[in-house]
Amino acid sequence: MYFGKKIVVVMPAYNAAKTVTMTVDEVMQQGIVDNIILVDDRSRDDTVKVASSLLGVQVHVHETNTGYGGNQKTCYRLAMDAGADIVIMVHPDYQYNPKLIPAMASMIANDLHQCVLASRILGGYSLQGGMPTWKYVANRFLTAAENLLLGAKLSEYHTGYRAFSRALLKKLEPNLAVNSDDFIFDNQMIAQILWHGFTIGEISCPTKYFKEASSINFQRSCKYGLGCLNVGTQFRLAKMGLAKPKLFFPSGGQPD
Repeated sequence: MYFGKKIVVVMPAYNAAKTVTMTVDEVMQQGIVDNIILVDDRSRDDTVKVASSLLGVQVHVHETNTGYGGNQKTCYRLAMDAGADIVIMVHPDYQYNPKLIPAMASMIANDLHQCVLASRILGGYSLQGGMPTWKYVANRFLTAAENLLLGAKLSEYHTGYRAFSRALLKKLEPNLAVNSDDFIFDNQMIAQILWHGFTIGEISCPTKYFKEASSINFQRSCKYGLGCLNVGTQFRLAKMGLAKPKLFFPSGGQPD
């Protein structure tokens, strides 16, 4: 609990057997997390076995691999069912620092923002943390383009470390249902948050890139980048009244 708010951490997991224990341990050390929900997307290692042995972790296993976006859909549904007031997504690969959980939760619990992103760019430590140069350059280009298209001023759109209020997730339920099950889900969700007028706070997050940390390859990154530009274009056309994409009009005529 934090300020009377139930805090649920969700972990979309895939082949995280080597890092899930240290991630969970550090999450619980923060002293405010009520539940951890780990959703395994048919890992090929011992992620489920290891996670099931950890105290305080609720493990849900997909029958088939649904993809990163599909995994998040399950994560948020289970968190809402568990009565979460604040939901924080932490990847179980230990790339993101769980010590930021209290700070992220406080920004939502104190009604400063309905969404908080842990930015790898703020502070300028991403390259020092091991982010490949090509990923850094692509991140900066895409962020500039998306800020222009979405009318925002975020330092990055591509972090996987995020916190949301219950009210935001409830409002986005119709939108999330039509989102991709792939990595572009993250970007679609931010666009939908901005579409509905929610504010987004950011906090600087040191990250670590190492062998066990999950990362998409160059080919999938290119596909993701084009997808981000497509999301931004759809947002801008919708704002101009020139289109009604399902991302923002999941029920048809009126925005949800």
